[in-house]
Amino acid sequence: MNVQKWVAGISVLLLAIKFVAYYSTHSIAILTDALESITNVATGLIGLYSLHVAAKPKDKDHPYGHGKAEFLSAAIEGTMIGSAGAIILYKAIQSLIHPFELHKVDFGILLIAITAIINFIAGYYCLAIGKKNNSLALIASGKHLQTDTWSTVGIIIGLLLLYLTGYRWIDSVVAILFGIYIIFTGYQILRRSIAGIMDEADMELLERMVVILNANRRENWVDLHNLRVIKYGSVLHVDCHLTVPWYFNVNEAHEEIDALSRLIRKEFGESLELFVHSDGCLPFSCRICNKKICRERQHPFEKYISWTLENISQNKRHKLS
Repeated sequence: MNVQKWVAGISVLLLAIKFVAYYSTHSIAILTDALESITNVATGLIGLYSLHVAAKPKDKDHPYGHGKAEFLSAAIEGTMIGSAGAIILYKAIQSLIHPFELHKVDFGILLIAITAIINFIAGYYCLAIGKKNNSLALIASGKHLQTDTWSTVGIIIGLLLLYLTGYRWIDSVVAILFGIYIIFTGYQILRRSIAGIMDEADMELLERMVVILNANRRENWVDLHNLRVIKYGSVLHVDCHLTVPWYFNVNEAHEEIDALSRLIRKEFGESLELFVHSDGCLPFSCRICNKKICRERQHPFEKYISWTLENISQNKRHKLS
């Protein structure tokens, strides 16, 4: 929350500086930067509110918590960034056809260079905190600030060329290029937020989890299947079926589930809800179970089945064909 408050405050300050630069120069490229900063201010405030909502504890109306508010925030942010890019393209093409007279280009370059430095520091810090806390809202804000930084750097390069050569069309061409880049950035943020809202599987996270489960597989974990992972804000919800020896009592089975929970928490953070359905092994499980001492073994161990992203997500027990 505190980071997002700073992001919102910095965005307002940078917006003011960029509009001073625009009215001093009448550069359409600087206007491009200023328009993007308007979305920074709006999305910074939206992101702040979404973090406030996402931080609320779960209740009877929201049993999984309020974490999806961050996805909605990112969706609005992506839409606003894309819309700003479209407006920038329109203004840039219009300026290319009907060029404006430019003034005090050197002063404008100095002002937006200052904003680029501030943006870079704020974006880097925002991304670091967002990744540490699995906050999509902070990550989106950090990426937005970094995008703003690089677009500002590109605009500075274009304005320097304009200042040195006197070719006014460079101003419009720079604005067009970065308008396209801003639209693409907005699409990426929107795409990720929709994936979260629709509970799309995070394949990168699942692959990492499968590697960790294989590397730390316990002897009594005969099988694991029907693995599903959903992220609600910073909370990770993991569902799976764990097969343990059928003769285990409730406490023994629960001990294996606790071990699984500790492993996932160690690797993915404390914000975890784990729902495990424990299955007792069946006679065909003996062929893939390498438990060394088992008083109930009916078949010799034949082959170790390594868990993969494909077979661990299927809703059926593993067995040799």
